[in-house]
Amino acid sequence: MRIGELSRETGVAVRLLRYYEEQGLLASRRSSGGHRHYGPEAPAAVARVRTLLAAGLPTRVIRDLMPCFAGDGTEVQACVLDHLRDQLTAMDSRIDDLTRARAALGGILDASARALVG
Repeated sequence: MRIGELSRETGVAVRLLRYYEEQGLLASRRSSGGHRHYGPEAPAAVARVRTLLAAGLPTRVIRDLMPCFAGDGTEVQACVLDHLRDQLTAMDSRIDDLTRARAALGGILDASARALVG
């Protein structure tokens, strides 16, 4: 299927599909006229990419995971589970950092509001 067809089928903009291909997340072959053609597995690959991006994974991590899927869904092989656990731990750490930063900013706003009233 051509890129426009893949875009219509998946609801993903052509520009994003080209980006996914640049990042090694999606494969195509080129016709003699230079048009991209995608195989029948492409819609499932796009769905995986979208799901993993929504889960907060960067494209470099997704690229590493692409050969490790088990079946048509987002289930991955056991050999990459530790890598995903590391990603989750890092995400938890960023959430903790943001929570502390939010509390500090809230404190500044509260103190400022009290100073303006008093």
